Amino acid sequence: MMDLATAHPAQSAIATADEAIRVENLHKSFGHLEVLKGVSLTARRGDVVAIIGGSGSGKSTCLRCINFLETPTSGRIVIGGEEIAMRADGTPASRKQLERVRSRLGMVFQAFNLWTHRTLLENVIEVPVHVLGVSKAEAAERAMVLLDRVGLADKAATYPAFLSGGQQQRAAIARALAIDPSAMLFDEPTSALDPELVGEVLTVIRDLAAEGRTMLLVTHEMKFAREVADHVIYFANGRIEEEGPPDQVFGAPRSERLKQFLKSVS
Repeated sequence: MMDLATAHPAQSAIATADEAIRVENLHKSFGHLEVLKGVSLTARRGDVVAIIGGSGSGKSTCLRCINFLETPTSGRIVIGGEEIAMRADGTPASRKQLERVRSRLGMVFQAFNLWTHRTLLENVIEVPVHVLGVSKAEAAERAMVLLDRVGLADKAATYPAFLSGGQQQRAAIARALAIDPSAMLFDEPTSALDPELVGEVLTVIRDLAAEGRTMLLVTHEMKFAREVADHVIYFANGRIEEEGPPDQVFGAPRSERLKQFLKSVS
């Protein structure tokens, strides 16, 4: 097998023009525990792909492997037509390539992950200024637009500790948007929120979907997934058990596992 690290660049641009993210035969093990068992999925530009499934099904691990927050055991990951070169053990062959690819992906976590010692404005400009080389003035101007967009312009000078969970997660979305990503990855963005705060975060995500943002969204909000997603993927035991349009997956599931899952969360 050809080592991807030595492949010609033209050979790694294997996705079709409308594909934003493609994952092929992705495996991930933690020691003897196999969490992902050959997952393949595609998100086209402008698609909202909702990933659902029970706890421990592998859905969050899949998302984290896409931008190498977890190192895949094996498989292929293609972002915007560029295949990430991997060594035999799954580690990225080129740190420079990985950083370039990561700059196209905005990631929003369950637990916000804001820098607590920085204001919201400082959180949002950190990566554009210190990683992408954007001037501080330009980054600050862009950050204020984004904070206003998520309803937090008046909190720009506030530290995360003085905000609600919903406000912190909206700030985290603004931070992810600050790099102007080609795709957004959401890892259960409402799971750490009190129920009364979930709606404000979902409203922001809904607005992003309406403007044609490419998104992979791991979520336990079934009603939201059905309303917003173009495609729904159901994970079970480290594999994709079923996938399809929302009306099919939620309205006419074929898999018995999926039927039982939907009953359990309804």
